[in-house]
Amino acid sequence: MYLSNIKLKNYRRLSDVTVDLADDISIFVGSNNSGKTSVAHAMHFFVSGSRDRFSFHDISACRWGDIDSFEAGRDGASLPVLSIDLWFGVEQADLHRVIDLLPNLDWLGAKVGVRIAFAPRNEDETLVRFRERHSQAQEAAGVTDTSEGEDSYVAPPRSLREFLEGEIQKEYEFKYFVLDETQFDDALEPSAGYEPQELLRDQGRTGKDIVSSLIKTNFLHAQRHLSDSEGGSRSEELSRHLSRYYQRNLQRHGEDHNALKALADSEILLNQHLEQVFADTLQRLGQLGYPGLSNPRLIIKSALNPATVMNSQDGAHVHYALNDDGLTLPDKYNGLGFKNLIYMVVELLDLHAQWLATEENRPPLHLVFVEEPEAHLHAQLQQVFVNKILEILAAEDDEPNGFHTQLVLTTHSPHILYERGFQPIRYFRREGIGIEQSSKVLNLSEFYRTTENPSRDFLERYLKLTHCDIFFADAAVLVEGNVERIVMPQMIQKAAPGLRSCYLCVLEIGGAYAHLFRTLIEFLGITTLVVTDLDSVSGPASENDGVEPMEDGDDDEGPITSGSTCTPDTPDAVTSNQMLAQWLPGKKKIDELLNADAEEKTIAANAFGLGAIRVTYPCAVNIERNGEQIECAGRTLEVAFAFDNLDWTQDAANKELRLRVRAPQDLGDLVQRIHDKVHSPSYKKTDFALALLSKDPGAWNVPRYIAEGLEWLEATLGVGEQDRRRQDGES
Repeated sequence: MYLSNIKLKNYRRLSDVTVDLADDISIFVGSNNSGKTSVAHAMHFFVSGSRDRFSFHDISACRWGDIDSFEAGRDGASLPVLSIDLWFGVEQADLHRVIDLLPNLDWLGAKVGVRIAFAPRNEDETLVRFRERHSQAQEAAGVTDTSEGEDSYVAPPRSLREFLEGEIQKEYEFKYFVLDETQFDDALEPSAGYEPQELLRDQGRTGKDIVSSLIKTNFLHAQRHLSDSEGGSRSEELSRHLSRYYQRNLQRHGEDHNALKALADSEILLNQHLEQVFADTLQRLGQLGYPGLSNPRLIIKSALNPATVMNSQDGAHVHYALNDDGLTLPDKYNGLGFKNLIYMVVELLDLHAQWLATEENRPPLHLVFVEEPEAHLHAQLQQVFVNKILEILAAEDDEPNGFHTQLVLTTHSPHILYERGFQPIRYFRREGIGIEQSSKVLNLSEFYRTTENPSRDFLERYLKLTHCDIFFADAAVLVEGNVERIVMPQMIQKAAPGLRSCYLCVLEIGGAYAHLFRTLIEFLGITTLVVTDLDSVSGPASENDGVEPMEDGDDDEGPITSGSTCTPDTPDAVTSNQMLAQWLPGKKKIDELLNADAEEKTIAANAFGLGAIRVTYPCAVNIERNGEQIECAGRTLEVAFAFDNLDWTQDAANKELRLRVRAPQDLGDLVQRIHDKVHSPSYKKTDFALALLSKDPGAWNVPRYIAEGLEWLEATLGVGEQDRRRQDGES
């Protein structure tokens, strides 16, 4: 049995979301304030059934207007209801546990569901009580007429919304309903007119009792306050935490007469006892790959105070063995990262052991939320944690049949995603602004199932190499190659400095593979700029030639033949760039690409301002030198850069760029020789990028096509200079 789906309505920015959970580990990713942690808070609130955990501001802001409409008596208006639908995957062996949730005796489904609603006790009576309170407040304040104008004083509560801010815990209550799987579609949306069956008290156990008998929820916060400081209310030493773990879960020394005798006789015997008690825990910690080859191993030593040994937080200390001769150091002399790793594992073992120790009516499902496990952990320890944690918890469970543990990690770490791949990822995407802001949750396992190969495997493998930053970014910049990736930060600084305030994911994808990102970019709905090359090659001799254009890098040193590299002005030239041919702007002929306008290069954003996509590639520019003028386009970034910085690149002081041509016959000869030089086998493009970084950024211009793309991205994200002034009230 496991929790397969969570559907939330009207809770914080999660106004209407469905979260699909994996049966082992689910990973919540997304930018800040996208609602990842709110899912854990919602589970804690609804499952515990504690009204004192609720605040009025937990109601989705987009529903506050419903309260005003209900107060005004508009037709069909009602107070908002917050709800969570929990869908459990069950097997025949679990049916006795969920008998109260079966919609009927003929049930043959795979899921059972329960809805927990936090709803008004009686909304009409709530309105009456507000009006009475309002009238009493005006009378007590001596206010006789509240309709004289906006400046007239009105004693609180001035509105039903303000009344509920203080009284919602009294005016709302929990209600529980059985859900019938046959009345819901694949997206867990109910059929029109469907009303679920309420679980009433006179039917035996209450709804709260039923839910509590099925699932136990725990939450490990990111703010773990581990430090090496000597005391302080916010510091928590690893040794003290292990002592508490001992108190709760392990054999007490007071029950071990050998230990009491050892305590009286010698410190050696007591330390042997502690080593025996903690052996299993330390062995499981060893699965995390620590201590490894060169790190000190972990041991437990007593401070040998008979009054406080292990039963207080000062009785035992973690030490690190330096050698086999007994030389040790206290835990504060080891790194914070490893201490935090041990802390999290011990805390999870503690929570897990408490669940296992429930002697009567233990819930079969233990759901644990771990918030940002990467806090204080370097990349290698993050990967070790996510790989080994399920094995460590499984070692604790001596009664696996019928009981199950699920983990949910909220993270901003690409290293954790690296270890788990696409399928556990649940992507939280922010939508809307102001009072209409909300989130949508996308299931990457669904993307994995519906995306065909080779795209799916390519994307998963490639994003592992690039650390999956795209899942945390405000926007993505897909670039042609290593050169663009190296120089892009400096070009952003020059052409669109507002982008520095955003989190951009710069992915090096190449023109031959950019189109494979289309499914992922469109699935995530992330704003994207694609910076790519024109990649002109000679076209086929006829429409029926059927010769595929060569990819960039397959340059032919012989005469121009069908499919070989050529300048963009070559008659009938086409592009070998599959991004341009198959995605945006969806054109193959070079002359059509050069004539494409901005609209043809852009996919507009959705209603929430998300998902806009723009491609930019070298365009035709007018260049002038020694009285000559010509219009041409560069095939690649290096050529386009030379055209937009012609005099500067031809200066002998900048010969390191290797774009300088000696004694050209005329401007046309100069253009051709720059093209030939860049596309010769001896030209090292990375050397060009590194040489450019060594130059004064103020001396050169960003290629026009890149500047236009970056300015579009800046404007789309609303971080341009004019946008910032407008937001700051300066314009």
